[in-house]
Amino acid sequence: MTDVSSPGLRRLLVTGASGFLGWHLCHKASHSWQVHGTHYTHPFQMPGVTAHRLDLTNSKEVESWLSQLQPDGVIHTAALSKPNQCEQEPDLSYQVNVEATRTLARFCSSRQIPLVFTSTEQVFDGESAPYPETAHPSPINVYGRHKYEAEQILQQLHPQAVICRMPLMYGLPGPTSQSFVQGFIQKLEAQQPLPLFVDEYRSPAYVEDAAEGLLMALEKGVGMLHLGGPERISRYQFGLLLAEIFNLDGASISPSYRAEVPMPAARPADLTTHNHRAIAMGYAPRTPREGLMAMKQTMKDFSAASV
Repeated sequence: MTDVSSPGLRRLLVTGASGFLGWHLCHKASHSWQVHGTHYTHPFQMPGVTAHRLDLTNSKEVESWLSQLQPDGVIHTAALSKPNQCEQEPDLSYQVNVEATRTLARFCSSRQIPLVFTSTEQVFDGESAPYPETAHPSPINVYGRHKYEAEQILQQLHPQAVICRMPLMYGLPGPTSQSFVQGFIQKLEAQQPLPLFVDEYRSPAYVEDAAEGLLMALEKGVGMLHLGGPERISRYQFGLLLAEIFNLDGASISPSYRAEVPMPAARPADLTTHNHRAIAMGYAPRTPREGLMAMKQTMKDFSAASV
């Protein structure tokens, strides 16, 4: 493993660096930090980032490795984040989503290292949106319950840490991960049926904005922040907007309902969140239209640069 750290810069650890959010976060943070990113099942390479394979569920290994790394800040994005998988593999979900967080919280607290934990809007039941940071969690699936338990552990062990509840996110794919948008685009381009829920609402965020929000939280935050986007939108509405902006035929998009699609994990109906605290600190998420336009422009820039 080659250490690509830049001397003089503070050292940031990003767990889950090969994931969709983690990869974008590492890319953005590498301009101002020495970034060290962990992965487990998906190796990755990124200029300006040192990659490490680490089993976050092995607490002794993690604590020993952290003692050697001595990070100046930690952003914990690693998670088992697919609700259906968590429902089917609850023991694995507990080890990854709860116990790994406990290990990081204990280590960072003992050394007063700033820590940001990425939780989820799924700690809510979807019945009382929009949710402010002060709303009491009431998760209805294993993923939400485990993330809420991790939040409580973090608040107990490391009260100075920041908990960022993350929304549905979209953006360009990383080398080993992607967002739901890529699947939408593939089906629209192939003119395959794309049924989307009309009765499930979210406040999605462009992943570049979410990454900026996490770095802001590391520098300025304390307590609880919601990093959702500024608009409430259904998946069906989002799909139509995507087709419009990317000049794709949206005729294959059809309305569907959650009750028509049986799944292992219960799906909250409306997880719209208030992000007023984060906005007051400088968080500036783009609307779905603005975010998709930015994504489209970046794709054009990449295409032009490769010619």
